[in-house]
Amino acid sequence: MTTMTENASGLREFKMPDVGEGLTEAEILKWYVQVGDTVTDGQVVCEVETAKAAVELPIPYDGVVSELRFPEGTTVDVGEVIIAVDVAGGAGAPAPQAPAAPVQTSAASAPAPAAPAPAEEPKPEGRKPVLVGYGVAESSTKRRPRKGAEVVPAQQPEPFLAGTAIQGELNGHGHAKERPLAKPPVRKLAKDLGVDLTTITPSGPDGIITREDVHAAVVPAPAPAPVVEVTPAAPVQAPARVPAPVVAYDTGRETRIPVKGVRKATAAAMVGSAFTAPHVTEFVTLDVTRTMKLVEELKQDKELQGLRVNPLLLIAKALLVAIKRNPEVNASWDEANQEIVQKHYVNLGIAAATPRGLIVPNIKDAHAKTLPQLAQSLGELVSTAREGKTSPAAMQGGTVTITNVGVFGVDTGTPILNPGESAILAVGAIKLQPWVHKGKVKPRQVTTLALSFDHRLVDGELGSKVLADVAAILEQPKRLITWA
Repeated sequence: MTTMTENASGLREFKMPDVGEGLTEAEILKWYVQVGDTVTDGQVVCEVETAKAAVELPIPYDGVVSELRFPEGTTVDVGEVIIAVDVAGGAGAPAPQAPAAPVQTSAASAPAPAAPAPAEEPKPEGRKPVLVGYGVAESSTKRRPRKGAEVVPAQQPEPFLAGTAIQGELNGHGHAKERPLAKPPVRKLAKDLGVDLTTITPSGPDGIITREDVHAAVVPAPAPAPVVEVTPAAPVQAPARVPAPVVAYDTGRETRIPVKGVRKATAAAMVGSAFTAPHVTEFVTLDVTRTMKLVEELKQDKELQGLRVNPLLLIAKALLVAIKRNPEVNASWDEANQEIVQKHYVNLGIAAATPRGLIVPNIKDAHAKTLPQLAQSLGELVSTAREGKTSPAAMQGGTVTITNVGVFGVDTGTPILNPGESAILAVGAIKLQPWVHKGKVKPRQVTTLALSFDHRLVDGELGSKVLADVAAILEQPKRLITWA
């Protein structure tokens, strides 16, 4: 299904696409164009953040920007129009206010008469491909109108409000009360902020409670949050329908930060994992002096020149070898069918801390990579994560994960499993400590590893074997040659 519509005047509207799998909303981080700018097919017009990653959106046609529907910092539902482009050679003036029924395609911009318009946007020869994941599922854009609702002649369709068909609900005294009108995201926001919707006076059309109403009910009246006005090159249509960006605010003694995007998704995933999969964590403290020496030697290897060579590289390789020796650990739990699904591939996740929160992209088919290939993949994964350009696809399909808490000076931890995975290995700080080596106490490089696993899939024996194998390889890295 296409993410754009066109009216009779040649104005095309580009909708917020589902850039992941079943995502319902995204926040506009930055606009790269303004009203009046000329855009070309495939040009990136904005950057958005979903619950999984930051993604750049290209426009799929040529024209002049007529309107930007939402300012930066606004969270927009999938399927909402975010930008309008005049493809009929206009000067970039805003679209007229008269209602026009959007269609999937139009021959208005075609150079010659064509056959009757098909149900979906035609794909002219030479068109640049849109990002994988574009297009909104039909179920996510078709919304049932409320009963008796008047057709609003605006370019943004009136959404169905969950709960409007319910006659009432019982209040604390057992009497029925009228259910306030609000979109599901607004209800969720009110719940997160502890605001009772029945106490709010709605300011939206048809008595609908908006995000601004919810924030106004939280922020103290003497010091209301300033309204940020967006001044585009042309007037913005229907400003009352543009929600205010969700930002942190200070109540005097507290600062409240709305949870959204990656942090919101991470929180939900960790809660689901912690209370779904029975976690078991085992620990081992080991001497990694030989591994540290090997790291220094590999840095001088010509085959690894220019690649990321560090202890994490050898720890990752040791884990992959341990999984090869104990393949049953690489599995997932199918709740619906009550089955254990053993994987014959390893998509190795690497936890990465970013300004937007913790993400876990994974290296596809890491089990089949040589040491130089693994080093290259690790380097690309880290660089992409730091730039905030990790794609949603890179964070899907992981089987096991490594989290390196040692970079923060932490000895170890009890990591929570990534949802759908069987195990996660935490690597502690590598420190010079007194250690008994060949019968004498000597200063050695020592670290502690912690392996958490899903006890439905992995019993104590199997988990212990995997952790012991990783430790044995790091203590005697020659085993990488004999065991791999």
